[in-house]
Amino acid sequence: MGSHVALALRGRGEDVTVLGRRAYPWLAAKGVRCVRADVCDAAAVRDACVGTDAVFHVAAKVGIWGPRREYQAVNVDGTRNVIDACRAEGVARLIYTSTPSVVFGRMELCGVDESQPYPKTHLTAYAATKAEAEGMVLAVNGPGLATVALRPHLVWGPGDTNLIPRILDRARHGRLVQVGKGENLVDLTYIDNAATAHLNACDALAVGRARGGRAYFISQGEPVPLWDWLRALLAALGVPGIRRSVSFGLAYRMGALLEVVYAAFRLRSEPAMTRFLACQLAESHFFSIDAARRDLGYEPSVSNDEGLRRLVEWYKGVDWIATAGPRRINRRDRADSHGPRMC
Repeated sequence: MGSHVALALRGRGEDVTVLGRRAYPWLAAKGVRCVRADVCDAAAVRDACVGTDAVFHVAAKVGIWGPRREYQAVNVDGTRNVIDACRAEGVARLIYTSTPSVVFGRMELCGVDESQPYPKTHLTAYAATKAEAEGMVLAVNGPGLATVALRPHLVWGPGDTNLIPRILDRARHGRLVQVGKGENLVDLTYIDNAATAHLNACDALAVGRARGGRAYFISQGEPVPLWDWLRALLAALGVPGIRRSVSFGLAYRMGALLEVVYAAFRLRSEPAMTRFLACQLAESHFFSIDAARRDLGYEPSVSNDEGLRRLVEWYKGVDWIATAGPRRINRRDRADSHGPRMC
């Protein structure tokens, strides 16, 4: 998503600096200044913030499994580096990319708004550390630094290196199994809509329209039946469909068992199922975006149907590589998840 935000800013004529662990030649070709560094490097983050009016912090270690210390280092300590750099360099606005997972504990979330509290416990280190980082960002909001957190749900679209490739790879290898009855509703966020929300938040902070120090849910505003949507996606791309299903209870118990086994043997690979994943696949989770519409002027301009059409068109040039998922032919690596994007 950081690349989409950077390109949108360049399209408005803004000077943009991107900090990330990889090279981004397609951004450099558009006049974006690219700094190759890690968000965990405090000095590099501060250097990237010199002369910057606003910072978009979209870096995160994502996933449903892994050592807590790794999530802590990137999601919490990295965010602290960004906050400290903003304060030291006099940055006026900080837009933080959070996740709805920060409010997910165990129960379904149907149409909730930003008054939904953090749960007492999270099922993943990712959600727990993102909640801690979000709290840090919102707590420092004040006259010198206006902050806001955006919670886009299930961001997808052309160029996605996380959600869609994982789904397609599982389906292609016969490992995508329906969990639950298949009636659960979920929110999605098309990538262009997510980028627009970030620009809107930056602009709204500049004129005081956005409420600094608060979070906003972002989505398409039209939850979809998850498994119907996945079947439509697979059919449109000519990928084998979903042939098996398991009950939510069985998947949840299997996930709990696998978590114990993987933790006991310190396995670094991702379990086929976890409690969090079972809940996400079987339960409804969608959110009100009324606050984002009111305060940020956010309105999703790309519908789910149009987004699917664009995604299918993009994937016509994808080369399936069994060990690494889909990659764009003759296309360089895309955005990585470990670097705040600066504007």
